[in-house]
Amino acid sequence: MARESTVAPPYVSGTCDRWLVDELIERVDERDRVLGVVRRDWAIRHGWLHRVAVTVCRDRDGRILVHQRSRHVPRFPGCYEVAVGGAVAVGESYEEAARRELGEEMGVGAARVRFVVRFLNRSGLSPHWLAVHEAVVPDTLAPSAEEVAWHGWLEESELFAFMRRQAFTPDSRPMLDRYLRVKASTPPSQATLTKPI
Repeated sequence: MARESTVAPPYVSGTCDRWLVDELIERVDERDRVLGVVRRDWAIRHGWLHRVAVTVCRDRDGRILVHQRSRHVPRFPGCYEVAVGGAVAVGESYEEAARRELGEEMGVGAARVRFVVRFLNRSGLSPHWLAVHEAVVPDTLAPSAEEVAWHGWLEESELFAFMRRQAFTPDSRPMLDRYLRVKASTPPSQATLTKPI
């Protein structure tokens, strides 16, 4: 299939947040094949499929990193998340995007991420292909103050109780359920990274 050129109308001040205005992403189809390059705000606004990469972070003891979004971010301010990630940039692989986002959001450099699962996610702001990775990261992180208000480590049982009491982003639960289901079916020799990055 040939790439189609998709040009969005010019940006109108006030219609999009500053994090999405100039971000170019690849619009993809139901098979995750690239159709063209669009601005992310237009992909979200029109429900066009695109790519997102996230990483479930664990510490050496297997606890999962949970963080609260800053109240100053435009999308889901103050909500909690169970993965770190964002849109895949033009020409970037899912894994490259996952590593980049870990650096930008949590200050984790040269992250070793392991692919777990990719699926068509229809929860959240708009439908997208979601690639879930995992990484074992140091206990000491340097989260971006612009994006992260709080972070902490929870055991899986604590996490589920916490999710019942707190507001999480819409795609957190479907992503976590899929991640844990795949992890449960993965042989122990391939299940997790064992050393922090």
